[in-house]
Amino acid sequence: MTIDVYLSIFTLMFISLGINVLASKFRIPYTVLLVIAGSLLVPLSEIEFFSFITSFQLTPELLFFVFLPVLIFESAYNIKVRNIRENKIAISLLAIVGLLVSTLFIGYIGFWGFQLLGFQIPLLVTLLFGAIISATDPVAVLALFKEFGAPHRLTLIFEGESLFNDGTAFAIFLVLLEVISHGYHGFPTLLHGLFTFSTMIIGGTVFGLFMGFLFSKLIQWVKGHENLEITLTLLVAHFTFLLAEVISANWVIHGHAIHLSSIIATLVASMVIGNYGRFKMSSGVEEYMGKFWEYFAFVTNSLVFILMGLLFTSLTVSLHITWLPILMIIIVVMIARAISIYVSIGIANLLKSEEHIPSNWQHLMAWGSLRGSLAVIMVLLIPDNISLENWPYEFSIKEFIIAITIGSIYFSLLIKATTIGKVVRWLKIDVLLPYEQLSYYKSKALIYMDIIHRSKELYDTHYINAEQYQKFTDYYRRLHEKICEQCAELNINSAHVMENMLRLYTLKIQKNELKALFKHDEISESIYKKNLNILETQTERVEQDSKKLKSLNAYFSTWAGVFNNITRKIVFLPDRKEDPKELYLYYQTQYLLISKVLEEMQQLDKSHLSEIFDDPKAISNVIAIYQELKKVTEQQMQKEIESNQEMLDYLNEQSAIMLLQTVQTDTLTELHDKEIITNKLHVILNKELNQW
Repeated sequence: MTIDVYLSIFTLMFISLGINVLASKFRIPYTVLLVIAGSLLVPLSEIEFFSFITSFQLTPELLFFVFLPVLIFESAYNIKVRNIRENKIAISLLAIVGLLVSTLFIGYIGFWGFQLLGFQIPLLVTLLFGAIISATDPVAVLALFKEFGAPHRLTLIFEGESLFNDGTAFAIFLVLLEVISHGYHGFPTLLHGLFTFSTMIIGGTVFGLFMGFLFSKLIQWVKGHENLEITLTLLVAHFTFLLAEVISANWVIHGHAIHLSSIIATLVASMVIGNYGRFKMSSGVEEYMGKFWEYFAFVTNSLVFILMGLLFTSLTVSLHITWLPILMIIIVVMIARAISIYVSIGIANLLKSEEHIPSNWQHLMAWGSLRGSLAVIMVLLIPDNISLENWPYEFSIKEFIIAITIGSIYFSLLIKATTIGKVVRWLKIDVLLPYEQLSYYKSKALIYMDIIHRSKELYDTHYINAEQYQKFTDYYRRLHEKICEQCAELNINSAHVMENMLRLYTLKIQKNELKALFKHDEISESIYKKNLNILETQTERVEQDSKKLKSLNAYFSTWAGVFNNITRKIVFLPDRKEDPKELYLYYQTQYLLISKVLEEMQQLDKSHLSEIFDDPKAISNVIAIYQELKKVTEQQMQKEIESNQEMLDYLNEQSAIMLLQTVQTDTLTELHDKEIITNKLHVILNKELNQW
């Protein structure tokens, strides 16, 4: 690697930083500006002084083995299995049925369209392009969904589809590529393709589970060594990806090559780390991981999209030959996306096994399907010398597919991405829910009142004079009065909405307290996960204005428990009973969380949040809910104590010991942080105290 390549990499990264600032300022999707910038860099590179800019270029190996595992891990790490499970039908239909419908439609209609335009493009080529372009890229669209306030469930379904259809699309792509390379021989070819596709999906899933749990155990084994934990998360993505490729290249059973999908394997392994392995990490590492991978993905996406622009402008296929096919195929791809969405979601809604997906969501999903890095990766993986006997043109199959692929990507980024905001507003998807409307006005009122109080402090400490103080106070008091009037005019059941807002606030208090307990090792991983699960379930129910959970042990009657009991019956084992120790610790933790909420609620009227939570009836109702929960929890704890007194006495003693050890560690850390003791004393005291 020459110095020009290094200079090119760092220059492109520097340019991407400036583009990020411009994107935020002008509210234009970041990836769109990156591609445009990449295109503009080509004429700049023709100047001798800037010729180094194009020294670093996208290669199939770089994209496939270095960039792609990073993008997959970052996207899958924060996906909650519970949320995927709740929308499994919709996501599965979109990722499999929808992708197949899109691929076949683009293949056959694209073939027919090219014939009308006078281009003799073989069907296998249009099918290959259909597999490439049917994979959606969530990077740009999810950022836009978040910015424009798309509902959480819609965002989740779209992200789930984007993640899982990547693996499906790549499997179809490889099967079609093999058919083009070795020829189509009727039914045996179809059978072989189906076998390859199945082993890739199933084998990739199994291998991903194995690698995910293996690395989770390794992370648990090195817990406390933060650098090792972070390194293992970095390795799991690339190791899983590379080993899946190695196995696919060398594993043959009875003359049949066994292929594993490296994308599916990495996706599954990343989800295991995100939903299981993250609880094995040190608390500091777990908090840092999100930012670490977010930055890593930011750098990767910046390079991929800016290099994508460089790639497009360096095409050898003349635009006067391809502009009409590109325009035609863009229309075909748009229609294919719409059909795949309406068919897949239509089936999901007919099954009625999950919450209905409204038509305006479907319209947005049909329009908001952006294409990006995976499509570029696949098209670059096509061998340069691939050809068919009936290919009549001077430019190669690969050059033609690159042209129509990049054209489609440009359309999705330049047209679709820049209009998603307007489509969201037109479809009224960004309409605020009742509790969000009330929160909007109440929050602004609180901000204005806090500014008024702060102005008084500034005046009292002589930062501002009396005239300035009066000016600020009058201005923000008028704003406060105006926003309060607008809030009073809201046509909603304010008492009910206020109660929901309070419940969301109290659930957040519990989550923070629960995280603190786990961080200080006062509760086990299993207790933390069980309580976190029920708190997140309650939060979603409040946001959707659903019924409250009837009891705190509703967690134990979820589908997971039912599934486990069914499985045990199949293998002739008795139903699993809850461990008394586990159950008691679960209720004990709930008791601590409820007590924390009641403590905060009692102080609410003395807090500045009283500006928001100003409905005495709503406050009284929420306090009553938690008092009843506390009473029920105490009864459950007492029941466990009476039946397991000796065990629970020992349990409480061990909990007390852990708590006291936490106190000594925190005190020692505080003394060291405030430089009351030196580093040498900190090491000595830490060793001595840990011997107790």
